[in-house]
Amino acid sequence: MDFRFYRNVILKALVLFLALNFLMVLLPPARVGTAQPSLYNIIYPGRERFPFGETPQQAYNFSLYDVDAMFAAHVVSARVTNPDELRVFVMGDSSVWGTLLKPEETLAGQLNTLQLTCGEAPLRFFNLGYPTISLTKDLMLMELALDYDPDMILWLTTLEAFPLEKQLASPLAENNPQRIQPLVQTYNLPLSFLDNDNTWWNKTLWGQRRIIADWLRLQLYGVMWSATGIDQIYPPYEPAAWDLEAEETYYELTPPTLAEEQLLFQALPAVRSLTGDLPLLLVNEPIMISAGANSDLRYNFFYPRWAYDQYRTRLSQQAGAAGLPLVDTWDWITPQEFTNSAIHLTPSGEQLLAEQLAASVLEQICK
Repeated sequence: MDFRFYRNVILKALVLFLALNFLMVLLPPARVGTAQPSLYNIIYPGRERFPFGETPQQAYNFSLYDVDAMFAAHVVSARVTNPDELRVFVMGDSSVWGTLLKPEETLAGQLNTLQLTCGEAPLRFFNLGYPTISLTKDLMLMELALDYDPDMILWLTTLEAFPLEKQLASPLAENNPQRIQPLVQTYNLPLSFLDNDNTWWNKTLWGQRRIIADWLRLQLYGVMWSATGIDQIYPPYEPAAWDLEAEETYYELTPPTLAEEQLLFQALPAVRSLTGDLPLLLVNEPIMISAGANSDLRYNFFYPRWAYDQYRTRLSQQAGAAGLPLVDTWDWITPQEFTNSAIHLTPSGEQLLAEQLAASVLEQICK
């Protein structure tokens, strides 16, 4: 056995490994859309919605924090086959992503079914919703989405996305401080957190192992996803609460006044500044309005009446001040059309919402 040969091979491999790590530390982070490799949109189709889930063996889907990989796996990054189409990005929380809904049953899917047009130009809607409720998470994804040439953004939100304590509670936001921090600084958002991600160690291959492993898993699950179309399981669920607690606090806020400084209304002018002249329609999404026990105090599990009523007034005022067209759909859908949450709709509920929103969408994009 040639000991020196094996020693030299090991030493060269170690030097190469260290050199590669050194280069990774020196290189700046890649911007979305620059050179994100993916088998999606090449070997198999792009996904209709972002990867999300906790049962990958059943749903061929899982949650990851690499937003570049998420966009690269999405159909939004596919080559445009119809240059005349108008691209509308539908953004928001799990109600947009489609909890308990198949892709074609979501709001984006239902709007596509309507086959809307502006003159001769067909509208194509892309589902860019992501579960977890946070305006900051939406702002981050919206900034990245602008690289994919939207003609309009349809942004759905609700009061639960506004409390300051919810902003970084979204794991996607919490694990992307290098993307959130510039937004906080640029738009003077009242948020603070420790950015522990921007260390030399986290830039090495070892520090990037979670990102690399997730990327590989995402590509592998694409094989089964493309063969089956399954990206979510649909288990039996407990319906959204009808009988409610006799409790009027909202987080740490108590009646009679909703403390505006505890809510991130600064996100509205930030979005307007970020998107510029791009047509954008802000939608206060539907909520379930209970008629059960204590429904005189609360609309549903999420919202005391006093807090939600004041939020709607403030939202209208702040959206107007920011120059954001607003459609308030809060009471458009009957309680029977909600599933496991006061913001999650049935397929027929989504269809009703799409049909009633269509005119407002066309009004914005066909100007």
